[in-house]
Amino acid sequence: MVEPMRVLQATDPARPELPRNVEAEAALLGALMIDNRIAEDVQMKLRAEHFYEPLHGRVYEAIMKLLERNMIANPVTLKPLVESDPALKELGGPAYLAQLTGNGAALIGARDFAAQIYDLALLRQLVEVGRDLVEQALDTSEDVDPRGQIEAAEVALYKVSEGDGETGSVKNFLQASTMAVQVAERALNSGGHLSGITTGLTSLNEKIGGLHNSDLMILAGRPGMGKTSLATNIAYNAASRWLRDDADGIEPAKNMGARTAFFSLEMSADQLATRVLAEQSGISGEALRMGKISRQDFQNLSRAARELQELPLYIDDTPGLTIAALRTRARRLKRRHDIGFIVVDYLQLLQGTSKSGDNRVQEISEISRGLKTLAKELNVPVLALSQLSRAVEQREDKRPQLSDLRESGSIEQDADMVWFVFREDYYVSARQPRDTESEEHKQWAEEMERIYGLAELIIAKQRHGATGKVRMKFDAKITRFSDLAEDAYAGSSYDD
Repeated sequence: MVEPMRVLQATDPARPELPRNVEAEAALLGALMIDNRIAEDVQMKLRAEHFYEPLHGRVYEAIMKLLERNMIANPVTLKPLVESDPALKELGGPAYLAQLTGNGAALIGARDFAAQIYDLALLRQLVEVGRDLVEQALDTSEDVDPRGQIEAAEVALYKVSEGDGETGSVKNFLQASTMAVQVAERALNSGGHLSGITTGLTSLNEKIGGLHNSDLMILAGRPGMGKTSLATNIAYNAASRWLRDDADGIEPAKNMGARTAFFSLEMSADQLATRVLAEQSGISGEALRMGKISRQDFQNLSRAARELQELPLYIDDTPGLTIAALRTRARRLKRRHDIGFIVVDYLQLLQGTSKSGDNRVQEISEISRGLKTLAKELNVPVLALSQLSRAVEQREDKRPQLSDLRESGSIEQDADMVWFVFREDYYVSARQPRDTESEEHKQWAEEMERIYGLAELIIAKQRHGATGKVRMKFDAKITRFSDLAEDAYAGSSYDD
């Protein structure tokens, strides 16, 4: 029978000691040494630092090291630990370990003991966060920054809720290399090109390997290029793939999709939903808004709406968010819905938290750094849309360059990838000659026929691979980007 969690009182009742149950720790260690198979159930969650008594943490770590070498862990095989640990030697060495195995009844409640030790460790972390929060709030010797303190408290509480505490930031090379091998295995199992979350576009997946955790991707373009449409397409594709893989019983670690959060600072949630419905039903967004649809169209719309009811795509259309507020909302969505991908539309509509509001470049730098920090903190890919400066319009070749990123070079610096969406037909259509009978108009029409509906996604920066261009098809009627399958580009979906 597991003892209830308890807080042992110190001499001063006003300051209770930290939550702990040393007896449960001893019982669990005994159970592990009696039956090593119990480790399979507890080692995924429990670590040495979760034990209140440091000695127990060292014994637990030694047991796990033996099991990793496929050795039996018992008081005899743990003898080298006794000889090298003065504290254990002082308690009796092998005799103390043998004493821990003396209670066979602990085998029955071993899993409960492990769960209690873990929960008590979280409570201790929570107490530490609370004490730090109180101490900082009472200290007015420095510049008072309550918003900064709230942000720091939110980060600390999020780490406790995820069970990471302060232990998740340092990894030895074994842990880091194991993670790297898992990424490679995921790419191998997907067919050799997808190690991250799918974008739903095969040509783009082949170029970037999918959307990778902790990456910040910037998708930029001039107005009218379709950057919001592309972001919406990718968000839908990731959420849809997650739903499909989950229904097929694929375990989360091998799911190629993701529950997706879409922060729309420009468009309302219903406008974004209209875009998704238009794409899936094949009905133009304009026809949907104006009601110019047939009975058959309405049936297609209803079918698409039913199919999308369970789509794990969460839209936050709160206007005027600060970067701190966005990070707080993202953590909440991560905690409640386990989101695995975040889209922000768009970066320049976010507000900074610094007091130098008149310095827009500095504010944008703070926002881009905040988005990269969020990607690393939640360990999810973040796709942020960005405006481009008007310098593009002054050039003969309208294709964007990294120098066109508006207001701050820090966007380029903080981003792991920078994408530019470019549609040549947008610019060519604006040059239509008035005389429809002229030779000039004929040449224009031929050029439009050649490029109409084609789009380029320019990978201008990529930390994980080569830069280049990905050619795609864009259906303006339903605002959908798709893979280009025309004969002219068969076998060559991108250029280096």
